[in-house]
Amino acid sequence: MSAPKTVPAIIRLRPEDDVIIATQPIPAGTVLSEEGITTLGDIPPGHKIATRDIAAGEAVRRYNQIIGLASVAIPAGSHIHVHNLAMTDVQMDHAIGADARNVEMVAEPASFMGYRRPDGRVATRNYIGIISSVNCSARVVRSIADHFRRDIRPEALADFPNVDGVVALTHGIGCAVDSKSESMRIVRRTLAGFATHPNFAAVLFIGLGCETNQISEIMAQGGLAEGANLKAFTIQDQGGTTKTIEHGVNQIKAMLADANAIARQPIPVSELVVGLQCGGSDGYSGITANPALGHAVDILVSHGGTAILSETPEIYGAEHLLTRRAETQEVGEKLIARIDWWKEHTSRNGAEMNNNPSAGNKAGGLTTILEKSLGAVAKAGTTNLRGVYEYAERVTEHGMVFMDSPGYDPVSATGQVASGANLICFTTGRGSAFGCVPAPSLKFSTNTATWKRQEDDMDLNCGTIIEGEATIEELGETIFQMMIDCASGKKSKSEELGYGQDEFVPWQIGVVT
Repeated sequence: MSAPKTVPAIIRLRPEDDVIIATQPIPAGTVLSEEGITTLGDIPPGHKIATRDIAAGEAVRRYNQIIGLASVAIPAGSHIHVHNLAMTDVQMDHAIGADARNVEMVAEPASFMGYRRPDGRVATRNYIGIISSVNCSARVVRSIADHFRRDIRPEALADFPNVDGVVALTHGIGCAVDSKSESMRIVRRTLAGFATHPNFAAVLFIGLGCETNQISEIMAQGGLAEGANLKAFTIQDQGGTTKTIEHGVNQIKAMLADANAIARQPIPVSELVVGLQCGGSDGYSGITANPALGHAVDILVSHGGTAILSETPEIYGAEHLLTRRAETQEVGEKLIARIDWWKEHTSRNGAEMNNNPSAGNKAGGLTTILEKSLGAVAKAGTTNLRGVYEYAERVTEHGMVFMDSPGYDPVSATGQVASGANLICFTTGRGSAFGCVPAPSLKFSTNTATWKRQEDDMDLNCGTIIEGEATIEELGETIFQMMIDCASGKKSKSEELGYGQDEFVPWQIGVVT
């Protein structure tokens, strides 16, 4: 038997960096001979250690990028975190298009087993959806969906094995917002995006009747019309809760046979649209899972597929790495404009961009949003930035694109699915319990400790990169194959656990009156 590999206690990411990263708890007084320093305090795993004496006010670098300024003098060997590293405004050289390059496309693109809708749209799942226009119809929507739940009423879908389920998508908004506001336009765009999502064979829209968010306005804004696979009605018009539930159940029953008639067939990977998410990030995110996912994205793009990067506050401070890859001047300027909007938005509301990282991010070793963002953009790989979209706007470009959204995962992923994502890939360091119906969601752990603690929620452990058991490239290839398998019908952990309906959270930015 070969001897077990020894995991290094530290990782140096770039020769120019002022910090190294602990891969395990390091006690005070530990001599790190490879760096010629001794730790001056206990260092938690995933956290940073100063490799040199840093003066107060001096910039500190990780990934050879500035992640903040020393708020006090920091001796070599010190733990660097929120107590001695402060946020700073860094003047970025956006250099739009400077690193754009031609992407070498594969000669024989891969395929997956998906569904081709009659109008040509491509699905990875085959659901029937019920969408509430307003919170007031949420209970009715859930009651109709519950009638078809396989776990409590398996007989309801026993004759329809090709139907993945009937799902309820409810939310807490839809009224007390100006009907002509940007906020309402975003909500309607999101609901229309789900109503036309290819992973839904058919959809019911259900409202109360008197809400601001009228179904007719959703349909008009989205260019939708009622038909065999899209029905809309309200509780008030149907005569109350009981009658509406009965009507909704009958409408679904009438849709099931057609929904069940479809079968999987080979589909080019160019039809795969993957939303990229990270939640509960830690100091390892930018070292393991995010770059591994980024490598998978590069492979996906070379096969003609599409990846959607989002969470605008979580690219702040690293946006120059994306603008340099912008395929056109217009694309780069659109991304900068979204960053500027967020700066103004947070300032107007008495907040700041550095409100993100979260408490869990900080416990995992991330100190400033600059540091978090530099790790987050690694999910996007290295290919050109081909488009920038507003929240829930339909993505039409192939390749790597960006969709504006908050950094809150359910809101961001909801927008990506509304934009057309038919698969979600989600990295996490602290641990996550997340799903995203109707698009399946794969979750990748950044470290082995989280994998062992929460294995029933995770689809892949990327902590093996730290342990020397796998490379970024090897796990990138594994993730790409997992995309194909999941898109072809293999259930993700979140699907097996029943996640996805409660994580439908449209972005609301307006004033509620």
